[in-house]
Amino acid sequence: MSTKLLAEFFGTMILILLGDGVVAAVVLNKSKAQNGGWMVVASGWAMGVMVPAFIFGAISGAHFNPALTIALAFIGKFPWAEVPGYVIAQMLGAMAGATLVYLAYLDHWKVTDDKAGKLAVFCTGPAIRNYSSNFITEVIGTFVLVFVILGIGNVKAADGIPTFVVGGLILALGLSLGGPTGYAINPARDLGPRIMHAILPIAGKGGSDWAYAWIPVLAPVVGGVMAALVWVAVF
Repeated sequence: MSTKLLAEFFGTMILILLGDGVVAAVVLNKSKAQNGGWMVVASGWAMGVMVPAFIFGAISGAHFNPALTIALAFIGKFPWAEVPGYVIAQMLGAMAGATLVYLAYLDHWKVTDDKAGKLAVFCTGPAIRNYSSNFITEVIGTFVLVFVILGIGNVKAADGIPTFVVGGLILALGLSLGGPTGYAINPARDLGPRIMHAILPIAGKGGSDWAYAWIPVLAPVVGGVMAALVWVAVF
């Protein structure tokens, strides 16, 4: 496996470990961070994206997101031939990260009765289930993500500064647009951990909500491609 693919694997693994980990901390019973609230969750996800991006940005570009990888390929900023490898590495990394979250909170699953809460540790779900509205929300969130990342790439800045801006962007997306759907904005972030929720022997778990699973996979790809096409058309 190439260094770039390893960077995408480990970067996505760290992203999910820290991101799903903060949800577990807030949701699961007898966690010291239980009921920490949305600000804690959004902050944890922002750090979860920023830290591996800072480490691996110079190696792989720190995509960690199939929607971003595909969007960049659509506008010629990333070779299509490398897309499958990146997506596979991202998915495997997300699955590994979710498994580590399961292990880190091993004693907390059996003392938590909330099946929906356990699922929320691994993947997103809508606050109000309306597939068309949920799809639109995820398209908008990912559009902003990719559009801003492309904009950041056009700004001359000292090394490391763009990574901190991306962390701020993830925090802003969570606080401003995360309420309706939990802001997946990343197919690997949702699908990889959802698969592990279905596979892992989580005590007292419910279903993995596969009826909803297509939205956080397809909508981010649509939103990301739209953002990339608008960016190159306008700028």
